[in-house]
Amino acid sequence: MNRRIVFAIAKKDIREASQNKSVWLPIMIVPIIFILLMPLGILLAANNADALASMSADPDLIRMMEKIPTFLSDLTAGLNESQSMIVLMLGYFYAPFFLILPIMYSTVIAAESFAGERERKTIEALLYTPASDAELFLGKVLAGAIPAVAITWISFVGYCVILNAGAYSIMDKIWFPLTTWYPLIFWVSPALSLLGIAATVLISSKTQTFMGAYQTSASLVVLVLALVVGQATGILYLSVTTGLLVGLVFWLIDIVLVWLAIRSFNREKLLASEK
Repeated sequence: MNRRIVFAIAKKDIREASQNKSVWLPIMIVPIIFILLMPLGILLAANNADALASMSADPDLIRMMEKIPTFLSDLTAGLNESQSMIVLMLGYFYAPFFLILPIMYSTVIAAESFAGERERKTIEALLYTPASDAELFLGKVLAGAIPAVAITWISFVGYCVILNAGAYSIMDKIWFPLTTWYPLIFWVSPALSLLGIAATVLISSKTQTFMGAYQTSASLVVLVLALVVGQATGILYLSVTTGLLVGLVFWLIDIVLVWLAIRSFNREKLLASEK
């Protein structure tokens, strides 16, 4: 396998994706919502006595707090109500929502791969290149993986800054990130990115438009929502160990999916579908 060909394909796709407003607009808007607006709303609630009292009296929240494991109780030991709310809501229960970012970034960029080539009428020229099927497929995967993981990690750094700066007057210290975030950001999020990319490249190779490929692959967000529901219902708590195990499952799925995708990827069929 020629790495130069793989990286050349990836570089070309990243450049073309950056010129598509349908790609970079969601990448700009979603972090503003998830990293800035939602956390600031929770921080304002933690500073508001009435809002804090209302949330503390919520029966669903009370039941959830009664079920939390020991390691979560240790996180809030010695903290007042405002501090406990910030640590639990933004430092722990918010974590699965953050995993929407790598799924969204990877699918929106990868959906631009073959579907975008079709819309620009450049797919035939690409398929006639001397690159092998595996090189072509991996180049498309890499084009989604590099920016998706990079933007997710940059977003995480921004989230750390906002939480520590916005909550400093309440916490009186630099308190974030918690250890439970490290496996999610550096182990689970790349696995989710690869999962989204491999699935989306296959979908976009069979879909005529970018939006059609993106809308179909967006259903992968259900995987992240399952983690959100698991935490909210007490079925699954994302400790460090759980995060490592969840990531391992996703990586194993990635290996199988990429292997199947490379085997099933066939440029002759793609060329025939263009005629």
